[in-house]
Amino acid sequence: MSDQGTGGSAPAGGAGRPGRYQTSIRGLIGAMVVLLLAVAGFVVFREVTRDNPEFEVEPVEYLGAVADQQRAGRTVVYPASLPKGWVVTSITYTPGDRPGWGMGILTDDGTFAGLRQQEESLVQLLDVYVDEETTETEPITVTGSVAPRWEGYADEGGDHAYAAELGEETVLVFGSASQADLEELIEELTTAPVR
Repeated sequence: MSDQGTGGSAPAGGAGRPGRYQTSIRGLIGAMVVLLLAVAGFVVFREVTRDNPEFEVEPVEYLGAVADQQRAGRTVVYPASLPKGWVVTSITYTPGDRPGWGMGILTDDGTFAGLRQQEESLVQLLDVYVDEETTETEPITVTGSVAPRWEGYADEGGDHAYAAELGEETVLVFGSASQADLEELIEELTTAPVR
């Protein structure tokens, strides 16, 4: 009788089993390097061949919106004119017992300047439109604007804000635009009827 298949011993270490292969740290590291190079090559190829469309900002005709508010009996603060290259990109109006009015503006160098007028506390407006952590800066005095004195504020991210009281409402001028640009916007603010 033959003892084949009954009691024979398999080679040590499983070397005789089909489908098994030896692994090593070097082989694993080599595979990872190849994978990373393939991913990097794909990212570079995609960036080189990608068409990045350029978006032009559509200006918003804000004087018509101001005239509508004035016809409705609301006194809103707005810039009589804008410096060359500045574009109004948004207008917001919040109806209700305590209505709010605002504008978003891009300066000629692409930074943002905002205007908000609302019967809210200054602290609330700063929290919403600038930062919960703001520090006071030097106030400014502006002749010919809707208010002669504007309190200054800034946050750690480099945004600036100026605020003034107009009757029972707070007017806030804020954004990533430079202090000089924000002051230039404040100088243009008016409540005069739109012609």
